[in-house]
Amino acid sequence: MTNNTVYFDPAFSDDERRRRLYEGQLFVYGPRRSTLALCKLAQGLIEEAFAPLDAESAQRELPVERYAEILGKLKPTFIHHPDSKRHIKDMLGELGCDLERTYFDVPRLRTATSDGYLTSGVAYAFHPHRDTWYSAPIFQNNWWMPVYDIEPDNAMAFHLRYWDRAIRNGSAEYNYAEWNRESRKNAAQHIATDTRKQPRPEEPVELDPQVRLICPPGGLILFSGAHLHSTVPNTSGRTRYSIDFRTVHLDDARANQGAPNVDSACTGTTMGDYLRCTDLAHLPADLIGRYNTPPLAHAGREDAR
Repeated sequence: MTNNTVYFDPAFSDDERRRRLYEGQLFVYGPRRSTLALCKLAQGLIEEAFAPLDAESAQRELPVERYAEILGKLKPTFIHHPDSKRHIKDMLGELGCDLERTYFDVPRLRTATSDGYLTSGVAYAFHPHRDTWYSAPIFQNNWWMPVYDIEPDNAMAFHLRYWDRAIRNGSAEYNYAEWNRESRKNAAQHIATDTRKQPRPEEPVELDPQVRLICPPGGLILFSGAHLHSTVPNTSGRTRYSIDFRTVHLDDARANQGAPNVDSACTGTTMGDYLRCTDLAHLPADLIGRYNTPPLAHAGREDAR
């Protein structure tokens, strides 16, 4: 990748922004009314769940099993809170998206505990990966925000040299429907180790140089789902809480217009997860079906891995 650009609060239209995202560029936005509202909702739920302990240092006070139990209840509560989707809609409107043509998936609350306290299951520490290895379409864009202050030692890393460079990986063995049926519901049971099979690099990956973007609570990092990214090993002494969600644009989905697919061979699709901003309707069934490749569709394509 020859042109690594990070845009801060640019005045681009959403069409222009998506075009640049599909070229591998990164965007950072400062806090605004809608993002702060979503952060405040998350903070309230987190602090209630861990009360009377400080949420960022509660890991020092609790047995890891109890901590995982709290997260196992907290995270679905956030996802299904009636205000979560409303804040996402407000946020996308505030950032210039066409709400009739923009679809989002539910926002998820993530945790990255410090010093290896809990790195599996409900607090999974993501190895270097592309979302496209997990049945995401090439036109998926990812939105990520910290809930509390972050620093380089508990952030997220982008490995930009791999934007257009293939990595041998296990995506050919991943099917999204099978993951939902067998693995996602069992996350809270994985405490000491995480035995769920997920797409990983199957060759050495050079993690450096890497880019770690730091923004304040309510700030947003926006990037293509085709970017190779990972969870930074947290050595800050405090748990990192973040929110992420993903969007697709109807026109890009119809045209299959997005980032290049350099190495993904997964099957199935996440397209059924997306909801239209205006009325929470799903994408048209024929469009979902177009991307819903069956598990055996890529059998024998070792070259794609």
